[in-house]
Amino acid sequence: MNIKKVIPILDWLPNYDKSYLKGDIIAGITVSIILIPQGIAYALIAGLPPIYGLYCALVPQIIYAIFGSSRQVAIGPVAMDSLIVATGVSTLALVGSESYIEIAILLALMVGAIQFMLGIFSLGFIVNFLSRPVITGFTSAVALTIGLNQFRNLLGVDFVQSDLIQELIVDIATRFMEFDGQTTIIGLASVLIIIALKRINKKIPNALIVVVFGVVALKFFGAHFENVAIVKDIPSGLPSFGVPDYDWDQVRELLPIALTLVMVGYLETISIGKSLEAQQDEYRVRPNQELIALGLSNMAGSLFKAYPIASSFSRSAINQESGGKTGISAFVSVIMVGLTLLFLTPLFYYLPKTVLAAIIIVAVFGLINFKEAIYLWKANNLDFWLLLATFISTLVLGIEYGIFVGVALSLIILIFRTSRPYVTELGKVPDSNFYRNKNRFEEVIIEEDILVFRFDAQLFYANSNYFRDNLDEMVEKRGDKLKIIVFDAESINRVDSTGIEMLKERIRYYKKKDITFYFAAVKGPVRDSLFRSGILDIINLNHFFMRPNDAVIFYKTGNRDSQIKYSQYIHQAYK
Repeated sequence: MNIKKVIPILDWLPNYDKSYLKGDIIAGITVSIILIPQGIAYALIAGLPPIYGLYCALVPQIIYAIFGSSRQVAIGPVAMDSLIVATGVSTLALVGSESYIEIAILLALMVGAIQFMLGIFSLGFIVNFLSRPVITGFTSAVALTIGLNQFRNLLGVDFVQSDLIQELIVDIATRFMEFDGQTTIIGLASVLIIIALKRINKKIPNALIVVVFGVVALKFFGAHFENVAIVKDIPSGLPSFGVPDYDWDQVRELLPIALTLVMVGYLETISIGKSLEAQQDEYRVRPNQELIALGLSNMAGSLFKAYPIASSFSRSAINQESGGKTGISAFVSVIMVGLTLLFLTPLFYYLPKTVLAAIIIVAVFGLINFKEAIYLWKANNLDFWLLLATFISTLVLGIEYGIFVGVALSLIILIFRTSRPYVTELGKVPDSNFYRNKNRFEEVIIEEDILVFRFDAQLFYANSNYFRDNLDEMVEKRGDKLKIIVFDAESINRVDSTGIEMLKERIRYYKKKDITFYFAAVKGPVRDSLFRSGILDIINLNHFFMRPNDAVIFYKTGNRDSQIKYSQYIHQAYK
């Protein structure tokens, strides 16, 4: 076992380039400046006291820096996971209660355990069933839901909190005019400041600036803003160690929401990690190692009062843009958050909740991906409808069901596409040895007694009938003049027993009609499967050719030179 692959920090830390230190320190400080107000804000989304957002930024960051294969991904509390936590836990306990907090921490332990086991058994590929349109639709819907849920803090109205958009819209529309003027002014001013600063320079710590603006306004001019809700007391000190309490009934109830967090958290982390990987050549992101790192981060975090964490799009990008090269930036960020917990939490007493709402709204609305939807509408209609279906189902049915609808639709489309692959007849390109798709190359020559066709997928139980029906249809169109069928198998990389039995049955069927069946360009592993299944009891090696043109020449002239060489090669390989 290569210990450096299991614990990646042992690979990069002993070889640490001192020239990276300045960038790592600056990046760590910059990320922490953004992380601290975001952590407080995201804890409120999760229905937890603000301090728990900062707890998420301690131990999990340390563990990920040790075990993560990406050296630039910034993990901690994120808006999407926070809302999923609120959605799942609020059905089991009163928001903000001790029981609610304990369940949220237990959820982190469960999520971590599942992620760790998936990584250990190299099952990261399971999450690949969430296609990009599903991810985009789900992310956009959750971002919209998070943003609408923050209107209660932005406007100072006690709107209903829900992950169902119909409930949110009805309540906001009904009670919108109840908005508090003072709260709304500060909130909208914060939104405008954040947007303006982002347009000037994305590196400006806009979240910190509006936090300072809000704290100063309420501390020194609080008499003029007496209706504005503030964060108030945030306890000082580091989190204590403790194993989350649990019972099995509670674990079973939390399992669906835990699985949702597992998938969403992993997808967030791997997609961010891959995008950062593409911008450098120092390391490679390993999906299963990312699952292990996330799992250990969540499990260790739960022992120190953290709720489920994942990677942050914005903080990871800022980490990279600020010069962060290694996990040292994460350690610097942890030190900054630790100092804040020990000494600076009283400074947040006067922080208006409407400012936190403004930070969240601007951040999450940036995740609503209109460009991807427009692109898919033009490029791939089916993927567009998949995105839209996931988006609508997440909004209308809720986050927990939305992700499973997306997975189900992805699987249905996968089955549909693999069961009905592209099948085409080939014609000979004039004055050449090549055969090409007759629907794309008008000049190709089609001969009445020869059928050359191609099947562009693996041949297995789900599409064997489709193969047979298309072949029979092409044969029927030729009529009695057809003498040979040449199956160009170049696009086939796998064939199962159902596909092989169908081929054997068709070969026998056409043999009775005096039509000879030839194979061309069969890949080695596919050819091995055919031979092991007894296809040579029906036809012999003389029916296998390197290219479709070789089969046609053999049929027309009886020239066996190339065919003999290929048969000898197959015979040798088969032995």
